[in-house]
Amino acid sequence: MISLPPTRTALVLIDLQKGITGLPLAPIPGATIVERSKELAARFRAAGAPVILVNVAFAPDFADAVHAVVDRSFSPPGGFAPDWTELVDGLAGPNDLRITKRQWGAFYGTDLDLQLRRRGITTIVLGGIATNLGVESTARGAHEHGYNVVLAEDVMSTFTEEMQRFACEEIFPRLGRVTTSEAIALDA
Repeated sequence: MISLPPTRTALVLIDLQKGITGLPLAPIPGATIVERSKELAARFRAAGAPVILVNVAFAPDFADAVHAVVDRSFSPPGGFAPDWTELVDGLAGPNDLRITKRQWGAFYGTDLDLQLRRRGITTIVLGGIATNLGVESTARGAHEHGYNVVLAEDVMSTFTEEMQRFACEEIFPRLGRVTTSEAIALDA
C-alpha cells in the first residue's frame, strides 16, 4: 500500500473524453479505464482530496494546436467527432477542477501547476489515456516541477500492450512510484 495524505494529494486524470476513450486501446479497454477512474475519483472526493480532470481540445481552426514538423502526425481516422473533447458522462464531480490542454502534457501552457500549488499539493496520482502520450508527458512535467508522482497503472491504457509495458516498467519507475488504484490509501 502507498499511504498518501489527502490534504497534500490530488488525482489527475488525463483525456478521459468521448473522442478518446472509445478508441481501440490495450491492454485495458477504455470503458474499463473510465469505470476504474470513476471509482478512484469517488475515493479521492470522499477523502477531501482534489480531483483534476484534464482534456485536450483545440480551436475549430486548430490555430492553437502544436504545428511542429513530425514524421507521423496524430489524428484519429476520419477526423474528430463534434463531441470528442467532452469528458465522458458521469466522470466529473461538481467541485472537480478542469484543465484544458493543447498538447500532450497537462503542465505546459495551462494553470495546472498554479492550481496544485495554491492547494498545497505535493503529490499527484495519475491515470488516463494514453499511457505513453498524455499520461507520460504529464508525469514528466510533474517530476520536473518537483511533485511526487504516483502512477496507477490499472487506470491507464494506450494503443498496444508493448507501449504500456515500456512506459510502466522502464519510464514511470524513474519518475515516481508505479502501483494500482487499489493499493492507494488516503490517510490523514
